[in-house]
Amino acid sequence: MVKRAREQIVDRRLAIHRLADQKPGKKEVDDFLAAHEFPLLEGPYTTFVYRGSAEAVFLGHWIYGLPSSQEFHRIDGTSLWYLVMELPAESRIEYKLQRLHEGKMEWLLDPLNPNKASDPFGDNSVCHTPGYRVPDWATPDPEARPGSLEEVMFESQAMKSARRVMIYRPARFRPTRRYPLLVVHDGPEYIKYSGMKTVLDNLIYRLEIPGMIVAFTHPEKRLVEYANHEPHARYITEELVPYLEREFPLLGTPRHRGLMGASFGAVASLTTAWRYPGFFGRLLLQSGSFAFTDIGEHQRGPTFDPVVQFMNDFREDPKAVSEKVFVSCGTYESLIYENRSLVPFLQRTGMEIRYRESRDGHNWENWRDRMREGLSWLFPGPLWMVYE
Repeated sequence: MVKRAREQIVDRRLAIHRLADQKPGKKEVDDFLAAHEFPLLEGPYTTFVYRGSAEAVFLGHWIYGLPSSQEFHRIDGTSLWYLVMELPAESRIEYKLQRLHEGKMEWLLDPLNPNKASDPFGDNSVCHTPGYRVPDWATPDPEARPGSLEEVMFESQAMKSARRVMIYRPARFRPTRRYPLLVVHDGPEYIKYSGMKTVLDNLIYRLEIPGMIVAFTHPEKRLVEYANHEPHARYITEELVPYLEREFPLLGTPRHRGLMGASFGAVASLTTAWRYPGFFGRLLLQSGSFAFTDIGEHQRGPTFDPVVQFMNDFREDPKAVSEKVFVSCGTYESLIYENRSLVPFLQRTGMEIRYRESRDGHNWENWRDRMREGLSWLFPGPLWMVYE
């Protein structure tokens, strides 16, 4: 009760409440919008604002644990709507506005917020709370020489189809040198939505990771191929990597081979390594869909059946599949419990494990933001060789 009273007192000091107390007209609302950036951050409080005709406005977000749709309040006599939320510092939240207008519900980007992020389903508005900053190594650096991308077609017997693979070569690539190899699941999405080529260019330029060859793979039936699928694991380890080691100057040892992915791509990475233990010496697992059951049936649908079977078996008898494994997950994801739960099982095998959480959701920029630590820990460049 005391806490609630304190919150009410603090709330009354917020800019939106001071505006409401004025019983504002059009000019006061115009001045208020011109004077602030939105969402408006005041200490632990974030104020979302929408101005326009509506019967109701809601905030649609993907923060696990909170109601997925939260209703705005309208300031009497105006078309200004607002919602105040208490959000932790260093949070990054993707959201949309839901507007009920003339009896129809619409999903809108926040017109007052220029920050956006994209994924295969479209754009979202993005809220950054105090302490979060877009990493400078994730944005183009004019001094970083760019690597190159080249698409190759690869005929897979295991998958019974031709496969597209995008090959990244670092700047200053030399065929007389030998390079580490990183194989990436969901390659086009990592390039498009996580800016992974830019990240590689920058980290290599800064000597945080060595120059490396990166193979961005394209799935065809992702939810099948990535869900503990033996042909997919065989394609990656018995066909693609040997092909790459013939065609490119690669170091070709486990500690110089990495495999990574996010969500179902992380499942594909772990299950492939499990089928071929020791082949990949480096794994980067981001927000893995590591569903399991301790009792009863899972509730995630039949797509997850092979994943749950694998995870239950792995938890029953965990074994070392690699040398170093970097695991990350957002605390606002529904998968945070599964990822936290996996870490002790991985540690029990004797593998070297690093686990990181962030105040973010299940999205591509969360995975981008963890790349620097993950890649530089798995593949330390000359910078870390000197100072660590």
